[in-house]
Formats: sequence, C-alpha cells, structure tokens
Amino acid sequence: MESSQTGSTPLELLSFHNTALRKLPVDDTDEPGSRTVPGACFSRIGSLQPLLRPHLAALSRSAVALLGLRDRDVLEDPRAPEYLSGCRLLPGSQPAAHCYCGHQFGLFAGQLGDGAAMYLGEVDSGPQGRWEIQVKGAGVTPYSRDGDGRKVLRSSIREFLCSEAMAALGIPSTRAASLVTSDLCIMRDPLSSGQRIPERCSVVLRLAPSFIRFGSFEIFLGRDEFSGLQGPSAGRQDIRAQLLDYVIDSFFPSIQQDHSNRRDRNMAFFREVTTRTAELVAKWQCVGFCHGVLNTDNMSILGLTLDYGPFGFMDRYDPDFISNASDKRGRYSYQAQPSVCRWNLARLAEALGSELDAAEAGAILDNFMLTYEGFYL
Repeated sequence: MESSQTGSTPLELLSFHNTALRKLPVDDTDEPGSRTVPGACFSRIGSLQPLLRPHLAALSRSAVALLGLRDRDVLEDPRAPEYLSGCRLLPGSQPAAHCYCGHQFGLFAGQLGDGAAMYLGEVDSGPQGRWEIQVKGAGVTPYSRDGDGRKVLRSSIREFLCSEAMAALGIPSTRAASLVTSDLCIMRDPLSSGQRIPERCSVVLRLAPSFIRFGSFEIFLGRDEFSGLQGPSAGRQDIRAQLLDYVIDSFFPSIQQDHSNRRDRNMAFFREVTTRTAELVAKWQCVGFCHGVLNTDNMSILGLTLDYGPFGFMDRYDPDFISNASDKRGRYSYQAQPSVCRWNLARLAEALGSELDAAEAGAILDNFMLTYEGFYL
C-alpha cells in the first residue's frame, strides 16, 4: 500500500541506520570471487544477483510486525518479492557479507563467512527494537568458496517454518519474515544419491538484533596446531577490541553501563553469554530439538537459535538421536548438545584471549553444566 504523501510503499520507507558497517572495519574490495578477507568484519557486496520471476511463497505476520509492517504492506506491494529476496535494494540498505571463522566438528576450519547470506542493514522500529535484516540464498559473496550462494525451496521452507515455530514455543531464535521462490533453478542432489535434479532458487528474509556469532571472534586466531589454518585477521587485537566494544555497547548496554573497568566489563559479558547459551540449550532439550551442526560459527553471541540446517525433533525420547546424516560419530547428538555448547564457549574464551581473565573464565565454564541443569529443571 503506497503512502499518499511520498508515493513510497511502507517497505520503501523502512529507516536503515546500518550501525555495524559504520562502527566495524569494512572491506570495500571489488575483486570478484571467493578470497581471504583480512582486517575486516564485513565485505560490501557490489552487485545484486537477480532471480527469475521471484514470487512470495510465505509471510510471517508476527515477524514482519517486528519491522513495524502489516502483512498487507507486503502483500500489496508489487515490488515486495524483489525487495525481500535481495533482487532490488531497499532504499537505505547496504548489502554486505559478514566475515567469521569456526571450529567445525571440533577442528578449526579457518575463514568461513556468509557464503549464502547477505546483510542488508539495520532498522530501528521503535518499541519493537532494532533488527538486522538479512537475506539467505541471494547469491555469491567473497565467502562462498566453491558454492553458488543459493538456497533451494526445500531447505528454505524448513528454515522458515522452524524459525517461526521456535519463536512461538518461546525459544530464542532468529526470525524468518518471508520466503520468496523463483523460476531460476539450480542443480542439487537432495537424497545424496548422486542424482542431481533442478530445484527452485529461494530466499528467506531473516531478522535478528544481530547475526554475530562465536566464530566472529575467531577471525583473530593465530595458526592452529592441528589444521594449520589461521584467522584472516590473525593477531589484530585492535579489531578484536573494536568488535567486542561494538557488541557489548550495542546488545549488552546494562553491562556497559555497570562496569567502568574494561576487564570486569568483559568478564560480565562472557558470563552473560554463557548464561544465555545454557538457557538456550536447556530449552532445546525440553522440546527434543536437535540442532545438528553446533559448530562455533553456528552459535549466536546473543543466545539465539541460529542457522537451521540439518535440524530435527525427536519423535520419541532417544538420547542418541542424531539429526545430521553426516555426523557419523554423534558429536552433535541430542544428549551431547549441552557439553558441546560448553566446548564452544571455551573456544570463544580462547578467541577473546587477553580481553578476559583466564582463571575467571575457566571458573565460569566450570559452572556451565550446573547453570544448564538449573534452567533444564
């Protein structure tokens, strides 16, 4: 529905402030293709990769309301499918991809980053708070490696439905506002049988206060003794401090206000992240949710359920339940999730390094299982 005053639609009137790109180092290189990105937390995306005849497949009324929009504001906007899929830029948005590393199945994997997701910007919607808008499946970024940056309808439906189901269950989660599919197809092997079939390219528009994760702080790690890999910004403690200041000031303001001493502030932050993570995994266990791929790059610094891939819900109680077919050793089984979350927190503490007091961080980690059990009971 267009505004009679400006001729713009409600979607086009969203007010972007894009604080992350203003407060953190950004890579402006125009070089195409995948590459190592040193000294930056984000890379700008210079050109969009349109879909063929994008059309809206699903819309979450409660999620779009977080942006101050009604469902009719979207449904009646003829350009909505293009805006919601990253084919057309919303006025004020600045597409970028986030740089992060990760420990995958226990081993440091070096630079990963947003290989299929794209930051569009941040919107302050008043009483609904501040929301980062991201499109998942919008095309290639500097972090796509050998991927095509696309998602298909099958996996996009799963992410859309589970994001909104988890939120409705009262479990902290990133949100899925919309699902756009298209007539552009890519080849996939859905049954891992060696038979590739064409599937429709689709895009989920995701919302969260921030998509920063444990792995965001691992870009500063030095060479790993097992994998031989290092973070793209290894040793850049100045940028690490900048990222930590941004996260605490933006998303943990009470901690920022309550502590004048930097080390005390940082320890309060780590304690809060640990508590949120313990509460999150307790809620997962209570509903039989198995994330499936709890690598450090899939752990939200805000304690949100992040990145719905090979997740599953138990049909009956089975502590050895595994939702990820590639998890042959059961590292991410249902019963292992609390201990894996603690292990990931230990990796976060290592990545924060001298910003924390090592002994105090160890004591916080030692208390994790008791904190988790308290929430679970």
